[in-house]
Amino acid sequence: MSLRSDYAGPFDPDAGLASFSRRLLAHLGREYLLNGHLQDRVGLPLVAKRFGGDAYVQFAIEEWVSASPIYSLRMQRAMGFTGHDVGTVFKNLQLDIGAPHQFMDFQFRLDRPEYGEFWLPHCGALLDVEPFGERRVKLMCHDIEDPTFDATAAATHPNMKMRPIHRPPRLPAGRTPACRWSVFIGDEAEPYQHHPNLESVRASKLATIAIDVSEKDGEAGGWGDYAGEFDPHFQLEDLSHRALVTVNQEFAVQSHLLARAFMLCVAQRLDDAAAAELGLAQWTGIAALTAERLRQPLGIVGDDIEAVAKLFQLHPCFHPRTYIDFRVEITGSHSARIAIRDCPALEEADAYSWFAGLGKAPHPALDAIAVSVNARARCYPVANPEGAQLAWDVVIDPAAKPQGPPYELKLAKISKGASFRFEQRRTLRS
Repeated sequence: MSLRSDYAGPFDPDAGLASFSRRLLAHLGREYLLNGHLQDRVGLPLVAKRFGGDAYVQFAIEEWVSASPIYSLRMQRAMGFTGHDVGTVFKNLQLDIGAPHQFMDFQFRLDRPEYGEFWLPHCGALLDVEPFGERRVKLMCHDIEDPTFDATAAATHPNMKMRPIHRPPRLPAGRTPACRWSVFIGDEAEPYQHHPNLESVRASKLATIAIDVSEKDGEAGGWGDYAGEFDPHFQLEDLSHRALVTVNQEFAVQSHLLARAFMLCVAQRLDDAAAAELGLAQWTGIAALTAERLRQPLGIVGDDIEAVAKLFQLHPCFHPRTYIDFRVEITGSHSARIAIRDCPALEEADAYSWFAGLGKAPHPALDAIAVSVNARARCYPVANPEGAQLAWDVVIDPAAKPQGPPYELKLAKISKGASFRFEQRRTLRS
């Protein structure tokens, strides 16, 4: 099979993650990690506006502690490193959207199975909040991080702890590394008590969805899993083609789990209608930002319908395909059709997912992706789509009035992560 090193050529309706080279999949993996990390940059300002003041702090805590234990164990199973030691926790952090590579530049030292340390020479999240003063820094680096770090650690061992050696506010100003943490197995008499929302999120179809991975690698080289020794210098380029297809799909699951936990928090404080409203806005902002960011690594140029179709096809919002059965086809020189068939994403028992808001009506998140390519593109619902539950015709009308980017994209771009550029730090492992 000939793998693509970019997507500059013609649109292929059958192109999936497995169609691309290891090098490109590693870069896409970093983008998928950042996508999930930055969706809170849209959602939490909306929470602050709706609920006031520092309400976003408790939202952030409940969201992450209700999702990260689930996706941590999923990644352990997917990559073959299930365990109960500090090295297992470190592997999880290396494959967690809470720690997107380079933007959150986690570095590690494993001293022994029950003790290790990590530190961040560069922390994009800190750089986002430092301009707002010491209080905001403490809210993030103390109030939010303490419970969420422990929840991630406790997925591996109920007595695993993460404790700061030093952390911001930075003294002296500009201190590097920005923080340093110890990770260790603590007192057996003090196991971590998970938040009740964890079981609600765990009950979703999403939490247990299987992903579709080929039995064979499409390209030689790399690790087929992460069952070996912990590597403090791990990069996505170390993984095999098959393993990269796997982790990219798991990154997408992580994003959806966090969105589910976010919407659940809103509903518990107000109602399902408010959860749908804020969930829609969150999706719209991150959908637009990630669509913009994916163009460069994929080599997608121009503003034609093929460029639009390619971005829909590879946007992490529509992965994994075992959860959201999403199809894209070109139907004309200025039109394409996107469709969702029967799938678990449309069968959840509650309204706490982005997909629950889809129906036979226009949707701003879909338009946001199309508009990121061409300001005259729109997504029109199809009344009775053949062979699908839902469908939209994506049309570029040269006579249409250009549509500007959505307001929610402006929220996403407050973060320095919106313009952050990744570098390749490791050659592909043979």
